[in-house]
Amino acid sequence: MNYQNLEECLIDLEKNGHLVRIQEEVDPELEMAAIHMKVHEAGGPALLFENVKGSKFRAVSNLFGTVERSKYIFRQTWEGVQNVISLRSDPMKAMKSPIKHFGTGLAAWKALPQKISGGLPASFEEISIADLPLIRHWPEDGGAFVTLPQVYSEDPEKPGIMNSNLGMYRIQLNGNEYELNKEIGLHYQIHRGIGVHQAKATKQGLPLKVSCFIGGPPAHTLSAVMPLPEGMSEITFAGLLSGRRFRYSYIDGYCISHDADFVITGEIYPGETKPEGPFGDHLGYYSLTHPFPLMRVHKVYAKKNAIFPFTVVGRPPQEDTAFGALIHELTGDAIQQEIPGVKEVHAVDAAGVHPLLFAIGSERYTPYQQVKQPAELLTIANRILGTGQVSLAKYLFITAEESQPLDSHDVEHFLTYILARLDLHRDVHFYTNTTIDTLDYSGTGLNSGSKVVFAAVGDKKRDLCQEVPALFNEIPGVEHAHLVMPGIVAIQMSAFKSYGETQLEMQDLCEALGAKGPLPTCPMIIVCDDSPFMSASIDNFVWATFTRSNPSHDIYGVNSYYENKHWACDNLVIDARIKPHQAPPLIPDPTVEKNIMRLFDKGASLHDIIK
Repeated sequence: MNYQNLEECLIDLEKNGHLVRIQEEVDPELEMAAIHMKVHEAGGPALLFENVKGSKFRAVSNLFGTVERSKYIFRQTWEGVQNVISLRSDPMKAMKSPIKHFGTGLAAWKALPQKISGGLPASFEEISIADLPLIRHWPEDGGAFVTLPQVYSEDPEKPGIMNSNLGMYRIQLNGNEYELNKEIGLHYQIHRGIGVHQAKATKQGLPLKVSCFIGGPPAHTLSAVMPLPEGMSEITFAGLLSGRRFRYSYIDGYCISHDADFVITGEIYPGETKPEGPFGDHLGYYSLTHPFPLMRVHKVYAKKNAIFPFTVVGRPPQEDTAFGALIHELTGDAIQQEIPGVKEVHAVDAAGVHPLLFAIGSERYTPYQQVKQPAELLTIANRILGTGQVSLAKYLFITAEESQPLDSHDVEHFLTYILARLDLHRDVHFYTNTTIDTLDYSGTGLNSGSKVVFAAVGDKKRDLCQEVPALFNEIPGVEHAHLVMPGIVAIQMSAFKSYGETQLEMQDLCEALGAKGPLPTCPMIIVCDDSPFMSASIDNFVWATFTRSNPSHDIYGVNSYYENKHWACDNLVIDARIKPHQAPPLIPDPTVEKNIMRLFDKGASLHDIIK
């Protein structure tokens, strides 16, 4: 069905076994987030918190907790949306088959936003920030955050809803230096749509008017994170996905969504910032406190019986994992169309998405050479690392399908395939002093770090070790060597102190390994703080290794050398120990974890949710 609002969606989910109501009073200070994470980890239902301590409003989480539930929510509009996105990337389809695509055009027409006269809807009341469920997610968070907002701004040079941006930029509601009810913090980068709008407003010497919508039909939430084809607005997509035109009006010069549960309006003034954060983020660590734009609150509105949607981000998989899978399925082969020769690009969720990419491309440049080597793959790699969100990646492993099919989502098989073919004298390519994800603190500064490409193609060059080679037990300073997977061994060493000391330490390690003789079956060695943890699962390995290392600073090599400025080695050594400058990992509060178990006891709302 096409939901008119969030409550309709929740009623439908409950009728069909996808939602559970929590009637007990729950504290928004850490408890709600802890309950959400426990239920999400168990693959459980959406949660409607009916009794939020300190607020009269209800809250809902885990709405998009599984791809299956998300597709159920959008079941009536899913195919039509895919068709419209397909036409945006190939509009000639409609010209070739106008009758076939008539329904698609009609759906797109119905998606146009609808301006409503008469001002503020009668169902809305004015409230304060303090009236909202002030949900703090992790113990070291700087305050309460809105984690599923739709932040709306318009182009100051071309005002109007068709030149707007709707983005999901987290909002800090209190804490730090924010004056409660008068100021909130917005976390976004200058290249985002709202950042472009702010730059134009600043150039004119004017504040940027912003409206923050919370809730409404689930389609509006998903639209705020969709990477849409050029020329398609998020507002139009919201109408398309919900099967109902986006209804809005203007109050005091601010756009008001008539379908949202809450609306926060305000202005961002040129140059005004305040410290925002810390915030437990999707890499599994805190993003630390940094200056971000300050929004002066104008008015806050709530619909009668409004419901506050939220999610919790942390070490994946979390609810945003399902978000990502849903987006990938909707957008289909967008990146393949954008980059010729690409068959597949997989941002590895277990590694926090941005740190690690796997890609499959074509290799047609060297078909007649006796020794096949990456050529076209390197061109494709450059394109990938210069495209949209995937440009934030630090590690890119890329290969081409040849005699056997490959699946980049099978992490162990994909890495095994590459490591067996990787020529470490030729196939490692660094990009130094470049940009990485703002949330990644493994680099040399905010947004600053390095990248590396491992490109492999051709015949197998080695059999990979299936157990830890005995020589690791003979190296001074090495403890608890564990096999992570074929060809990768994790070794435990003393805690990282400084890069100056580490360079000497790694030099000694590489020399000791080299002195023991060739080690061709073990191309990758991981230095870590806890090798049993590192080797316990593939998810642990990709998370700890690729979030805790900066390629240019933390990759070393046995028998390494330079030839014509190209770095080469016999074995890779990656220092994945936690560095002093990195952000702390997210650790739940044990007291809170114990307290929330009351909701899972016999007779409580969540009894039998966790098997």
